Amino acid sequence: MIRKVSALSITAALALTGCGSVTPPNPTVTTTPAAVAVSPQTAIKHIVVIYGENVSFDHYYGTYPNATNTGGTTFTAATGTPTNINNYVSNPNLLTSNPNLTSGNGTSAANPFRLSPAQAATNDQDHNYAAEQLAFDNGKMDLFPLSVGNGDTAAMVNQTDAPGIAGTTALTMGYYDGNTVTALWNYAQNYAMNDHSFGGAFGPSTPGALELASGQTNGVLYPFNVPYSAISSSVIPDGQGGYTDIGDVDPSFDVCSSPTKNFSMTGKNVGDLLNAAGVTWGFFQGGFNLSITNKNGTTGCLPGEATGSRSTPSVYIPGNPATVDYIPHHQPFQYYASTANPNHTRPTPGVAIGAPDAAGANHEYDVLDFNAALTAATPTMASVSFLKAPGYEDGHGGYSDPLDEQNFIVNEINMIQQSPFWSSTVIIINYDDSDGWYDHVTDLVNFSQTSSDSAICNGSAPTLPGPNSNGMPVQGRCGHGPRLPMVVISPWAKKNYVDNTPTEQASIPRFIEDVFLGSQRIGSGSFDAGAGTLMNMLNLTSTNGAPPNPTPVILNPTTGAVVTSTSAAAAVVNKGN
Repeated sequence: MIRKVSALSITAALALTGCGSVTPPNPTVTTTPAAVAVSPQTAIKHIVVIYGENVSFDHYYGTYPNATNTGGTTFTAATGTPTNINNYVSNPNLLTSNPNLTSGNGTSAANPFRLSPAQAATNDQDHNYAAEQLAFDNGKMDLFPLSVGNGDTAAMVNQTDAPGIAGTTALTMGYYDGNTVTALWNYAQNYAMNDHSFGGAFGPSTPGALELASGQTNGVLYPFNVPYSAISSSVIPDGQGGYTDIGDVDPSFDVCSSPTKNFSMTGKNVGDLLNAAGVTWGFFQGGFNLSITNKNGTTGCLPGEATGSRSTPSVYIPGNPATVDYIPHHQPFQYYASTANPNHTRPTPGVAIGAPDAAGANHEYDVLDFNAALTAATPTMASVSFLKAPGYEDGHGGYSDPLDEQNFIVNEINMIQQSPFWSSTVIIINYDDSDGWYDHVTDLVNFSQTSSDSAICNGSAPTLPGPNSNGMPVQGRCGHGPRLPMVVISPWAKKNYVDNTPTEQASIPRFIEDVFLGSQRIGSGSFDAGAGTLMNMLNLTSTNGAPPNPTPVILNPTTGAVVTSTSAAAAVVNKGN
């Protein structure tokens, strides 16, 4: 009993004096900073739009994320890849009992079929305003071979070892997978894509280009020396004394345009709004610099894309045919007097690329000017940049192809990702039209009642006015047109994300307006006012000021595969420069 009391006394004394005690250390508590919302204006300082040619969503993403892996670059989808994609994977019956098996397509009735990397080169399809509506067949989406199909020649089928069906009008049903359009699938894996993005209206390249610039195809004005008969197949009387563009016609304000078939546009474009706000911007198109001589000896331009203009042969099309680098009717800002650079005047020395330069470039440049500014000793990049590939790399069937297109897209994105501007940049990949390639989704929001609209839009009145219609609705803007790919690449993009928000080409000027112009709209019936937002593809939250998806995903421009090592990435970027 005495020993127990003594032990307790000693323990108490030690507790009081601290002598010989062992105090456990406080555990180290680590906390992850909370993600906080960031405004688009704070996060985004640069928007780059890569605007391709003539691709439907199903043509490039029909079986995403499932690749056959029987040729080309192997593609394996990441675990957790979203399944909320409206394509052949979620609608497998489209591959086995497609509506285009209907007897209305005759001997070319067909299901969708895979085109391998060896068949990257194809003919282009009919993608005219009325023909595309006929293919839609009042929303049944079942007359593509009959209405827009255009088969490969026998020589192309033999050269590419394509299936025999590719030599028929059923070619419109062909699609690529991740073994061919590998880069675009890898960008979707690491950033965000939208599976409900549409052309603003039906029709070919020029309407799609104008949608990008102004969200508007109404307001055509043809010069006194061009007879109406020269453009009558490409415009529609709008019912209010004006005209709406539905076809490919060169811009009046361009020395490279056809002198006998051209028109200009009235009204405003997003470049006008950027100029008024003092925001730097530029449209950069391959071949625009007419002073360069290519390796094949071609230089300058002859009116109407005549043979002898500066041109480049395809790398991947059999026979390596050369196509003109600069295509005037792909340059939307040359249709507007306020933003045109008619003589392709070079930038004024000392004036930054994208800055006001009315005596020089006036915001219209060669894509090489974008690259030179981005890779200079002191790099610069305009706040808004539109990039258009030279003809052989723009993806347009018949003279370009997915592999040449991939080379352009990847080289440009690699340069941007390795630049000091990556952390504040959003890159948007979108297309001007579908080329008539099959897609199974339709989304009509505006109508028209002309003879060219007999297949899907006739019978319902239009709702949107034009620039000169005094608020009255105008004809000729039937749409949405075909569904098109859209991918957003940015350290602020949601990773491996599929957005189902309905969007369109005019969603791009709307996005520019929301970031840089306080959501000011173009007006006069521009689709930008009602276009779906791109913001849903972004994750505008940050910890410690850093974007949530900061690591650049560098790809090989030839294979489209992800480059995994730092040294290999540097080599790829240097090659791209």
